[in-house]
Amino acid sequence: MSKKDKRIDAYLAKSADFAKPVLTHLRKLIHKTCPKVEETIKWGMPAFEYKGPFMGFAAFKKHCSVFFWKAALMKDSRILTGKETKSSMGNLGKISSIEDLPGDSILVRWIKEAMKLNDEGVKFNRADKPKHKRVEYKMPAEFQKELNRNKKAKSVFEGFAQSHKREYLEWICEAKTDVTRDKRIDTAIEWLSEGKSRNWKYQKK
Repeated sequence: MSKKDKRIDAYLAKSADFAKPVLTHLRKLIHKTCPKVEETIKWGMPAFEYKGPFMGFAAFKKHCSVFFWKAALMKDSRILTGKETKSSMGNLGKISSIEDLPGDSILVRWIKEAMKLNDEGVKFNRADKPKHKRVEYKMPAEFQKELNRNKKAKSVFEGFAQSHKREYLEWICEAKTDVTRDKRIDTAIEWLSEGKSRNWKYQKK
């Protein structure tokens, strides 16, 4: 029997309107195809496990992404890893509506293939994963200034693992406008003062 995680319910509820039907459809299809799947949250995103890491999806401001953990080992790896589509956004490019998804029959075939890889205990070698240049985000002067003003927030930020620091820096640096950036800095300082990571809402309690 499949196991659902309330944190994913919360994640879907907070997603943009365009993303809700896409992710809800994918979630139902995953459970229908893999009745023993278990839900969780990894790296702040919904993840699905079946005898180990399996697949996942995420919602962003204007698009959704789908990830197969062992995409590089699947028969359609050239499509799934972006070698044919030239996309580095998940395994199916940027998805903004259900119409952007492959047909259910194709998705089911991929899900079953991903299940089979786990059934057979096929190991994923990170060397098989396509190499994408990692963006390094520099500390914005405005954010550093606010951290210097708030000792508690600064102490929490500096005590975080590099991955948690990067989540905040990425969120702030990718703001499209100065207004959005400043708002995110204010929110970051508030959350840090409370000892919270960027994705605290989705962390297991």
